Amino acid sequence: MSSEVARVLEKAVAGERISPEEGLLLLESNDLTAIGRAADAVSRRLHPEPYRTYNIDRNINYSNVCAAVCDFCAFYRPLKHEEAYVLDRDVLLKKIEETVALGGDQILMQGGLHPTLPFEWYEELLRDIKTAFPQVNVHGFSPPEIFHFAKIAKQPLEVVLQRLKDAGLGSLPGGGGEILVDRVRKLITRGKVLTDDWLNVHRAWHQLGGKSSATMMFGHVETLAERIEHFDRVRQLQDETGGFTAFISWTFQAPHHAPWFGGDRAGGVDMSKLPEAGAFEYLKTQAVSRLYLDNVPNIQSSWVTQGDKIGGLALHFGANDMGSLMIEENVVAQAGTVYHLTLESIRRCIRELGYIPRQRNVFYEYVDDAETADRDDRTDPAIAGALPVLN
Repeated sequence: MSSEVARVLEKAVAGERISPEEGLLLLESNDLTAIGRAADAVSRRLHPEPYRTYNIDRNINYSNVCAAVCDFCAFYRPLKHEEAYVLDRDVLLKKIEETVALGGDQILMQGGLHPTLPFEWYEELLRDIKTAFPQVNVHGFSPPEIFHFAKIAKQPLEVVLQRLKDAGLGSLPGGGGEILVDRVRKLITRGKVLTDDWLNVHRAWHQLGGKSSATMMFGHVETLAERIEHFDRVRQLQDETGGFTAFISWTFQAPHHAPWFGGDRAGGVDMSKLPEAGAFEYLKTQAVSRLYLDNVPNIQSSWVTQGDKIGGLALHFGANDMGSLMIEENVVAQAGTVYHLTLESIRRCIRELGYIPRQRNVFYEYVDDAETADRDDRTDPAIAGALPVLN
């Protein structure tokens, strides 16, 4: 390890803010052990409790119709495609009922940028959910969707977000972040928000008192410096609003399961042929995110793309949360990456890393009893045996 890398790591562990140049120095280093050790020290300083967390929710994709074209997405379908759908309301509510029966208190609800659904359709959807399941938090609609709603409603972001909040929206996911650098966004997607607008959706939501998460999909056409630029844009907005509860990063999963992949793409990029980043790059990037994002309280592991071994090991590389049981997941699965973890497996991953598993909600509040947090998972076989439903 070079003396410069050692100096930056010592600085971050001591709680001092590192610069973009110092963050890039870490990403360019291959000393994974030292970077991971420093990220773990920061995580333990921020979260000295003996717990590491998870939650139980379900990803519900109300539609796969999308007017945007993202070269990395195997999930979306054009409006007239034979596989295009909009979930019937009864089907969607049944999915929530199943989630509640398994101990879930939240749904992550996202879809595409549907070109014909009116904004009132989404308000009615939220009201129907909150009427049937008032105890369930709707973690819903990515920034690209919100920006799309503002366009179809012909109203400012602030008005659209207030209307969604009034209808029952509880928190905002960080979907559609990819890399928050316009050069990259223009290469891999068309018809989707650029960096400032993605951030402006979160800014407006935070100004309404809302909380949200930030994400990053890396390991494709971006440079290491652009990963740092992404971290920096998140850190700047968090300095301004304090509204991000967590940061989640995951590696690009090369899409191979949709008929439009391959051939000439915008910018000459065929993302189906890009090599995928491995565990080394994932752990290093996550660790640097923990060191750089000194104002974001939680870092979430991505077992969905990494599997249980690396997803669990991420708890020693800056993460303090294992993410969700994810009773249903469709988007990553469509790209061909499917890891199935039971609740028992998630709790085991946490225990194997030396912590006590605790269930939390989207606001990182414990929802279980501390006295029973370390109970045997087998006491609830209905949950312990639950596998994600991938459809």
